[in-house]
Amino acid sequence: MTHYPSKHAPSLYDSLDAGFIERHSRILADSYRHWTGRPLTEGDPSAIALFEAPFALLSHGTEADPLFNYANRQAMALFRMDWQQIVGLPSRLSAEPMLREAREALLARVAKHGYVDDYSGVRIASDGSRFMIHEATVWNLRDEQGLAYGQAALIKRHIPL
Repeated sequence: MTHYPSKHAPSLYDSLDAGFIERHSRILADSYRHWTGRPLTEGDPSAIALFEAPFALLSHGTEADPLFNYANRQAMALFRMDWQQIVGLPSRLSAEPMLREAREALLARVAKHGYVDDYSGVRIASDGSRFMIHEATVWNLRDEQGLAYGQAALIKRHIPL
């Protein structure tokens, strides 16, 4: 049986690599503010606040075939995966094969402009169910030295298909 993250699993966050999560959360928030001029969350930008945020937040690294390296609780629920299933998964697998070309065009647009905040597209969960995301923000991640660190997505709205 697959474990789906929920508010009833308080030890999930505690079981993750705290050093990585703290640093990665700062990179997510700082990069978002850099590109958009807005805070990623209202108030507390802590790692726990991002992990428990009411929107889906996920990111991938800079590999040739980028791998997911972070997903908050809402993203794991949306994609119907737990931390072990989503982290390390090639991010291209979040789109159906025929839609991957459109996804690549999106990522190229983000790479060129730093971010987009108008992305809509179909995604696929681990159980094969599909959903449409609307007006997602996708942005480049920069580390503390300003070097490319990956890309992230914030999904506030989605509709099951």
